[in-house]
Amino acid sequence: MDVSKEKLDVCLYDGERILQEKVIVNTLSSLQEYVFSVLRFYNLQPADLLICAEYTGHYIYPLCLLTEQGYKVWIENPSEIKYRSGVSRAKNDKIDARKIAFYGFRYQDRQKLYSLADRSLSRLKALTGERDLYVVDRAKYEAQLKDQKQFMAFEEYRQKKSRLEKAIGLLDELIDEIDRQLAQTIDENQVLCRQYTLLVSIVGVGARVATKMIIETNGFTDFENGRKFCSHAGVAPFEHTSGSSLKTRRRVSHRADKSIKTLLHMAAMAAIRTQGGIREYYLRKTAEGKAKMLVLNAIRAKLVLTMFAVIKNNKPYDKNYQFSFA
Repeated sequence: MDVSKEKLDVCLYDGERILQEKVIVNTLSSLQEYVFSVLRFYNLQPADLLICAEYTGHYIYPLCLLTEQGYKVWIENPSEIKYRSGVSRAKNDKIDARKIAFYGFRYQDRQKLYSLADRSLSRLKALTGERDLYVVDRAKYEAQLKDQKQFMAFEEYRQKKSRLEKAIGLLDELIDEIDRQLAQTIDENQVLCRQYTLLVSIVGVGARVATKMIIETNGFTDFENGRKFCSHAGVAPFEHTSGSSLKTRRRVSHRADKSIKTLLHMAAMAAIRTQGGIREYYLRKTAEGKAKMLVLNAIRAKLVLTMFAVIKNNKPYDKNYQFSFA
């Protein structure tokens, strides 16, 4: 299924031929009606059907609800489908649905079936997304206050400043309200509360980083270990060589979740400003001539591994622990 805001382009494929191609409305009732008609027409059971789709944000929500009724739903990374589907000169929703169907059948042994997140996790994700929206708007208004003072007549700027300050004040109130709801949601869930407490015990890890880590890892259930999450977050370096002509140093991939990488950078910066093993490591390596960003990336990766370690061991971080870096 190729998912968009208002419709779903469906391609039904059995490995030999395309059985059906159809466009349906992107609602739960329409999905239920269509899937049931397929099962009935082809005399199938829900387990015989694999529904594959690309992740397209909140537009996949009706499709994900099918998992509660026993259907197998596989939500795949769009990049995986794109780079494994060969070269295509044309593009439309019908063609995209075919690509997804062919991909889903060919790589069904790699399927990762979707399951609805815990309600508390879903609420955390929704609140965090709303908070980010207000933070971006606030930053735009604050930039207007700083940038336009010397380029406007005094009276015009004074009036505009008054309006902007009201808007910024309202956004501050909304952000504070969301922060309270985030804290309440975590406190009301015993597992999430414990994970949050363990994470914020780590030097450099604050409320925003801890909350984002819980959301991104689905309560530390979606990633087997910290190294795999480092790759997801774009802090794991990879080799870049080819024959004898291309030999560059190991570097991180740009195919990563930039939002969590930004927060990990903030955590690393906070950690090097605090007395302890991480600060000592940073000062020692930069004194040796290592690039600052290279050292910071190593610290980001170490923070991820530490977060996974405290969750796995169910023990708070020992502030007297001496980090060992390669």
